[in-house]
Amino acid sequence: MTDPTKPTKPPTYSPARAIGKLLKAELAKNPEFYFFSPDETTSNRLDAVFEASTRAWNLPRSDWDLPASTDGRIIEMLAENVLFSVMTGHILSGGSAMFASYEAFFPIITSQLLQHLKFLDQSSTISWRPDYAAVNLLSTSTCWRQDHNGFSHQSPILISTLLTLPSRRVNCLFPIDDMAARVAFRFMTNSKNVVNLTTFNKTLQPRWLDTETANPQLTDGGATIYTPISDKNPDFVFTAAGDIVSCEAIAAMKILREDLPDLKLRFVNLAALSYNAIGTTDHPLTTPGFNQLFTTDKPIIANFHGYPETLRTILSHYTTPDRLHVHGFIEKGSTTTPFQMLSLNQASRYHLALDVVTELDRKDLISKYKNLIAINARHAATFGVDMIQ
Repeated sequence: MTDPTKPTKPPTYSPARAIGKLLKAELAKNPEFYFFSPDETTSNRLDAVFEASTRAWNLPRSDWDLPASTDGRIIEMLAENVLFSVMTGHILSGGSAMFASYEAFFPIITSQLLQHLKFLDQSSTISWRPDYAAVNLLSTSTCWRQDHNGFSHQSPILISTLLTLPSRRVNCLFPIDDMAARVAFRFMTNSKNVVNLTTFNKTLQPRWLDTETANPQLTDGGATIYTPISDKNPDFVFTAAGDIVSCEAIAAMKILREDLPDLKLRFVNLAALSYNAIGTTDHPLTTPGFNQLFTTDKPIIANFHGYPETLRTILSHYTTPDRLHVHGFIEKGSTTTPFQMLSLNQASRYHLALDVVTELDRKDLISKYKNLIAINARHAATFGVDMIQ
């Protein structure tokens, strides 16, 4: 029985578990659907797939092996380039599939992805070529939660690579929670003639959205105001693309409201990015739509899952660069604690809050937040865990 005098932590949910259940359902209903993964299906919390199919395997098996058979539709091999070749062959034969991997190792297939996109461009000019199911990539175990494996496992470079391609055949999706992950999955299974890269973490996360707010995200410009924590006529607009960095942006707003209760703030969730645009290739955010969400002149504090210059370039197509304060992964990886990973890359709640108090010239709060950054760093170095959970 819970003690009513003690604060209870809000429930958390796993985007990876949500996607695993949807993969299981897709395998069960669609005999032409295959799931590809190098070797970390269980570690990535996608192991619900084993309830619907087995590993493809035709060599001797031991009793402790996970279910395997010669007709299994779960293809595991520690060779991303081989898996991608098999997957695209299956797709071009009329099937559908999804491919999950650690974020840092998806770039192995970059040249193959580029060739597939070129093929799609060329095939669209041939009358007898059919539509093809999307190449759907599930990118998990990301840089922000690879603190235990260290720098070698921290790289969001594939996001930047795909978003610089002018083919208009790439969607990068960033579900903020498990509800948004369900919407992203449906989008992927319904897509044709594109590459979809969906990035999420396998850790437990807060749930920010309900069905009503999650469903229209990818058909309405890919950006929405999170009204429960947003003010009308804001003084500053916070925005983020990615689950971990969104949590930090929202935490920064909470800190600022405690220290500056008269400050008006807004949070805009970015669910999708495409070439030079917020939103998907078919439903990009318009400039009038951007101005409605972000205002025409208020400072924008952005936190991005990937490299900050990638998001800065996209935002600069909508507004003047002088409004933008963009944070993200800046190649400051290490084997450290989760919050320290954010802090090392200047993407923590305190770094975002510093942007605001610096613009307001609040020297007292600038000193306070810098001191809190240092205190958290010392605690992590001394005890090996974060003060902030």
